Amino acid sequence: MGQTRRKDKDTEVIDENLRRVYQDMLDEAVPDRFLDLIAQLRAQDEGSDPTEGDPK
Repeated sequence: MGQTRRKDKDTEVIDENLRRVYQDMLDEAVPDRFLDLIAQLRAQDEGSDPTEGDPK
């Protein structure tokens, strides 16, 4: 019975740590280079070049 409590506590600690790590990842900002890439892809889909500054 003591081992079951120990496993339950270990599982609880692991769960808490995984949740914390996952939340930390969600809270991280998206790097500027990815935002730039997304902007370029959106502009490409719309038929314009974001590096030119003027839509086609």
